[in-house]
Amino acid sequence: MRHIVVMSLTSSAGLISIFLVDFADLYFISLLGKKELAAAVGFAGTLLFFNMSMTIGLMIAMSALAAQRIGAGEPDEARRIATSVMAAAFVLGLVLAALFWIFAPQMLDLIGAVGETKDLASRYMRIVVPSLPIAALAMVGSGLLRAHGDARRAMNATLAAGAVNAVLDPILIFAVGLGLDGAALASVAARVAMAITALMPIIRHYGGFAPFDRAQFIGDLKPIFAIATPAILTNIATPIGAIIVTRAIAPYGDAAVAGFAVILRLTPLAFCVLFSLSGAVGPIVGQNFGGRAYDRVRETLRKSLIFAALYTAVVWALLVALSGVIARAFGLTGEGGELIFWFAVIVAPLYVFNGALYISNAAFNNLKRPLWSTWLNWGKNTIGTAPFVFAGSAIAGAPGVIIAQAVGGIAFAVIGVWLGFRLIEAYETGRADPAAGSATPLARARPSPPLSSPRG
Repeated sequence: MRHIVVMSLTSSAGLISIFLVDFADLYFISLLGKKELAAAVGFAGTLLFFNMSMTIGLMIAMSALAAQRIGAGEPDEARRIATSVMAAAFVLGLVLAALFWIFAPQMLDLIGAVGETKDLASRYMRIVVPSLPIAALAMVGSGLLRAHGDARRAMNATLAAGAVNAVLDPILIFAVGLGLDGAALASVAARVAMAITALMPIIRHYGGFAPFDRAQFIGDLKPIFAIATPAILTNIATPIGAIIVTRAIAPYGDAAVAGFAVILRLTPLAFCVLFSLSGAVGPIVGQNFGGRAYDRVRETLRKSLIFAALYTAVVWALLVALSGVIARAFGLTGEGGELIFWFAVIVAPLYVFNGALYISNAAFNNLKRPLWSTWLNWGKNTIGTAPFVFAGSAIAGAPGVIIAQAVGGIAFAVIGVWLGFRLIEAYETGRADPAAGSATPLARARPSPPLSSPRG
């Protein structure tokens, strides 16, 4: 348990800086006293989240491909594949930037933005999205640092982004008087800072990058996207779910959208340790799986679930105590204030099921079943979201939307945990081959002997 806790808390440091600044960004905007501005940031943020999720897929590909070559003692090959991944990320960032800049109004129509709020959100997006290629380079650069085992410098890149945003937000929003445009420009500057802080250590300490070779780049696309595609598919499920919920909230007006925007930023800040937990659990599961220590794999999952439950309970108590303070700080009244209250009282404790799904996904990724993560994430964010949120809207209005979304994800978390333990059992009893990663269908597997007691 101690190893799980330490790994989760240390790896959450960089995430906290990003989420805290994002939260502060919306807070500064709310001080302008115009709910349309906060709602505009909420709509724009939902769409920009989609971009970030796609870039994370290439970051994962960078980490995996570069780490394999570094581990094999092939630094020149590592630099060559790193160049190809960086080029792919930059091109993807350019394509996304162009699409989101051109079609920003139409995309905002799809998620329910109207009138002045839509115009403000479109303007905000069109300032931020040209920096998407830079953000892509920053993300994959961070992945390359992690491939070298340099987690400290990778974390420093996110801390630098947070620091720049935190300093520039009040200056540009209030001192210079740019308002919403100032917040957007601060986000652009933060992305530039992250890219510089991520790439400079690679050049100074790890030999930089190989010269770009068009033929090699084309040849590298297949292995790059063999890893990136399932990772992208898994990651974009979450913003798809957020888009569905935003669309369901939109008819209740700017106050409700502003409240939901606060929730979207409060959630990762409050539960960032659960997000980090999946990254901490993965290596522990992978190491024990590689050593065929299946009892330790099982114990890791069990203790991770206990930690997730205890952490969620603490956060729940804090959110209930602070819900009124949060609503007043952001000037939320009416539907917006109600959403914060119901989120704190009912939705927050149900987040333990999200934590359980993160843990099971980390297990699948290290137990040779990555597609199980993809299917569970998509299931949770589509059939576990759309019918529930629209039913919740009909029954209880805007609060019903966020409550129903949390309820809809419970089944997928339970299925994920059940499959995780069944998969460990299949490996342990020889019904799955750890070398080939092929298993007979678990539902048709023969009865297994009683489980041995796990080691501590």
